[in-house]
Amino acid sequence: MRLRRAYGYGVNVTDSRLSPGDAAPEFTLPDADGKPVSLADYRGQRVVVYFYPAAMTPGCTTQACDFRDSLASLQGAGYAVLGVSPDAPDKLAQFRERDHLTFPLLSDADRTTLEAYGAYGEKKLYGKVVQGVIRSTFVIDADGKVEKAMYNVKATGHVAKLRRDLGLDAA
Repeated sequence: MRLRRAYGYGVNVTDSRLSPGDAAPEFTLPDADGKPVSLADYRGQRVVVYFYPAAMTPGCTTQACDFRDSLASLQGAGYAVLGVSPDAPDKLAQFRERDHLTFPLLSDADRTTLEAYGAYGEKKLYGKVVQGVIRSTFVIDADGKVEKAMYNVKATGHVAKLRRDLGLDAA
């Protein structure tokens, strides 16, 4: 991990960040049904792990539905998708049902995993310093190493950009 200062549209974050080649922090988190899901469960395949602030909000819904709509293509190229937020499993279950989400949504209520990935911390948003989830996406290789680490991503258009970066056709 390296200490970096990142700047994004309306956001300034200083935090510990992951870089390509770093070992992805291991985690075991409850899914929307309360069942434990571990990153280690996906060893041997590539995984897209994305962190989002809150289930059922407009931006997070857009992003989740974009992942849902691209899931067949991502899976066809050998990627699993995991969404992580600080929401409780019951809220994640409501989100999954409401928006017909077909990939695991994981609850990181104590924010330990978010912090390990540098996806939670102090950020400057529209002139105010706040603590919160930094919308981030990571591509983890089959050996558990970070291939891509993307911080301060936009909810809209992010999955299409990720697909292009991964060499997949746009949805």
